[in-house]
Amino acid sequence: MKPYLAAALQMTSLPDLKKNLAQAEDLIQLAVNRGAELICLPENFAFLGDEEEKARMAKEIAQASQKFLVTMAQRYQVTILGGGFPVPVDGTDLENNGKMFNTALLVGADGTELSRYHKMHLFDVNLPDGNTYRESETIVAGSEPPQVYRSDKLGNLGLSVCYDVRFPELYRYLAKQGANVLFVPAAFTAYTGKDHWQILLQARAIENTCYVIAAAQVGMHNPRRQSHGHAMIVDPWGVVLADAGDRIGAAIAEINPSRLEQVRTQMPSLKHRTFDL
Repeated sequence: MKPYLAAALQMTSLPDLKKNLAQAEDLIQLAVNRGAELICLPENFAFLGDEEEKARMAKEIAQASQKFLVTMAQRYQVTILGGGFPVPVDGTDLENNGKMFNTALLVGADGTELSRYHKMHLFDVNLPDGNTYRESETIVAGSEPPQVYRSDKLGNLGLSVCYDVRFPELYRYLAKQGANVLFVPAAFTAYTGKDHWQILLQARAIENTCYVIAAAQVGMHNPRRQSHGHAMIVDPWGVVLADAGDRIGAAIAEINPSRLEQVRTQMPSLKHRTFDL
């Protein structure tokens, strides 16, 4: 593994599949032009709108998203994580009828699927700003933890999606499997993001001595839903290397194996664990 540039993209996705994918390609091209070899798209990059409408369009969104990721990876010769898009649940289980997985898909530069993860922790909350979110009404939680994809070029990549970031045991599991780069693609709400987003990302980086690549949604998606933004890349010491702020764009920074080795030598906390849960 040699040093390389990674990009965490920041979008304002809407309930318009074609416009969202066009915006995503513009940002991918921007990141590639700046030298990025690993690119992360945010949760709901292909569609962000009414959940019932998303459910009706799930098959179309899933097919378009997967085709898009493969095409972009091949066209620009980069590895891309599609941070979260709906994939209809297979089978005839009536309990899951009409529901979807919130799926993150990692695609290599040759268009090969490298890793797939169904979001395990679902965002069912009542926020003090009056907004209520019930992800479980349309999404089925994944039952398997993400697998670490090992790459001599890019490092050992661990997948997660948005609300997962509040559950440190998932990231400790990934670190135990050898991860040294953690993806956190998200659509964090403006209300929670202002207080928790950066702190949680820094905590996950510090406690696991890993890089964190966190793509984000930003701005207004409809009259009631607003995302926090601040896509960022955090180093294993918890230093924020790049922050996309509150506009559409990209956070781009270097992933450096010597920095990983330095931090893990100075602070070998992963070797000092006494609980092995």
